[in-house]
Amino acid sequence: MTEEKDRTVDMESTLRQCAVVEVPGDALLERVFTAPEREFRSAFQRDRDRIVQARAFRRLAGKTQVFTSRASDHFRSRLTHTIEVAQIARNVASALGLNEDLAETLALVHDIGHPPFGHAGERALHICLQRYGLGFDHNLHALRIVEHFEQRYAAHRGLNLTLGVREGIIKHSRDYDQGRYPELACYFLTESPPLEAQLIDLADEIAYLTADLDDGVESGLLEIDHVRENVGILSRCYGIVEAEHVGVQEKFLFNEALQLMQNTLIDDLIRTTREGAQAIGASSLADIRRHPQRLAVFSVQAEAERQEEKRYLYDTLYSCEALSREHDKAEEVVATLFDFWMEEKDELPQGYIDEVETEGHARVVADYIAGMTDSFILQQYAGVKRMVKPVIRR
Repeated sequence: MTEEKDRTVDMESTLRQCAVVEVPGDALLERVFTAPEREFRSAFQRDRDRIVQARAFRRLAGKTQVFTSRASDHFRSRLTHTIEVAQIARNVASALGLNEDLAETLALVHDIGHPPFGHAGERALHICLQRYGLGFDHNLHALRIVEHFEQRYAAHRGLNLTLGVREGIIKHSRDYDQGRYPELACYFLTESPPLEAQLIDLADEIAYLTADLDDGVESGLLEIDHVRENVGILSRCYGIVEAEHVGVQEKFLFNEALQLMQNTLIDDLIRTTREGAQAIGASSLADIRRHPQRLAVFSVQAEAERQEEKRYLYDTLYSCEALSREHDKAEEVVATLFDFWMEEKDELPQGYIDEVETEGHARVVADYIAGMTDSFILQQYAGVKRMVKPVIRR
């Protein structure tokens, strides 16, 4: 029988030395349950493998990124997006001398808590839970997945991931107040996360800003000329590749420009993060944790260009009529099924019914819905819509 380890961490032992910034120390390698060492795999490599083998990870293939899988097999799913983020994260970590395995693992797990239908599904689920004094946060749900829902081992529930990966799951994209989330106190909520965790959110941004322009043009919802007129960084990159490849078709120039734009943002993130770490004289993880602001950032110019492109995508793609119809449908499906299982608890799978007493009815229904793929939730909706009047909540 394994014994649960003390989660209390000696902050001074989290780092022995640094390359550009850090190599995680023994404390970040701690697991809740004892586990045998492996001679040829590091702790973070083992965490990566556990995540890739998890059911929740496989289900990302059936979850929406921007366009549903019904639109085209060529568009990104939540899984293909995750793989792209992992490539960028490992690149940046390598250039900065960070722990590449930790960065890659955090990238692979960063979206594992997302429900079906992308952000529209997450928003709808949050609205449903608010009626019960709760809310939905995909980072916290990801932690529930790896600590509770995944069952791969005989001795305990969860994947038994290292402290470093669990901290990164909840802190890679936002900060949590310890007074409001006392249950997360073991994740150093009053301190900044390691750089491997900090870079994930920006790797995510780089990946989807590039991919969404690509998929938007491929879908016919965006036009290359219009993108060039309104997205400064893409226009600049397009001009460079156009000068190098005279007479080449527009679609190929656009693809080259997207690659150059992505590389430009990656290089900027590496350079600016290195400069920030050097500016504060960071030589240990403790130095990173004590610094009040995150050091993994873009330069002022790149940040302005990122914001411009992000606004453009929201104004022209994410809020366009075609996707708005998809979002409305997602809200209808999620709200209808949530209300149905709140009224008909016995229609839930037995394993979820068993969780109601300890986790609460509303949270269990949300857990069930959040784990579904797009196709599975539509199957469930088709089975109950004759019994429940569809409701669209905005």
